[in-house]
Amino acid sequence: MAGQVKHKQIFSSIKPDWRLAKLLFSLGTRNTDSLLGAVANILADEGITLENSTSLLEPLLAKPGVLTKRAPTEQEIKNIGYGRTVARGLAQFDIGQTVVVAENACVAVEAMEGTDATIERAGHIMASLDPGQSTLKRELTVIKIAKPNQDMRFDVPVIGVKTIEVMQKAGATCLAIDAGKCLLIDGDAVIQEADHSRITITAE
Repeated sequence: MAGQVKHKQIFSSIKPDWRLAKLLFSLGTRNTDSLLGAVANILADEGITLENSTSLLEPLLAKPGVLTKRAPTEQEIKNIGYGRTVARGLAQFDIGQTVVVAENACVAVEAMEGTDATIERAGHIMASLDPGQSTLKRELTVIKIAKPNQDMRFDVPVIGVKTIEVMQKAGATCLAIDAGKCLLIDGDAVIQEADHSRITITAE
């Protein structure tokens, strides 16, 4: 599995049998980890083991360092440091994995909508600010992290070419991800698109 898990729609096309219904009613929360973890446990009871989703995709995992031609600016580095602190707070509660920052101010945080929608919302927020009254520069930094105890079997952070395109439209200039725990699902095409858009990508 790679990409967004739509929590509200995860079982929308399935008419649950008694076992699935019992599972859903037993969950204290219905976030990604509890839903998919519970399904994984039931499969394990049947002797079915889920392997890490990245086991055959290791070449697509982000390597540490600056991945693009352009390195982050001093302000982007400050945004990353602040954004990582905020993102870790969200991730430990399995709320979301993405935070969008401008000049050390949190513009948008991810909940159920997914990374691309969060970036788009941040772009709309910045576009709606009155240039005469706002002291924030328009450039956005996107921080996408793994959960503190990321289960590599599912819901591994993913970045694709579409994400870079969404960032460019929203006015985002920097993307920070976790090395070894984020898939560049379109491979080198992600880096090429970022270079073309003058977007810097860094992994640590």
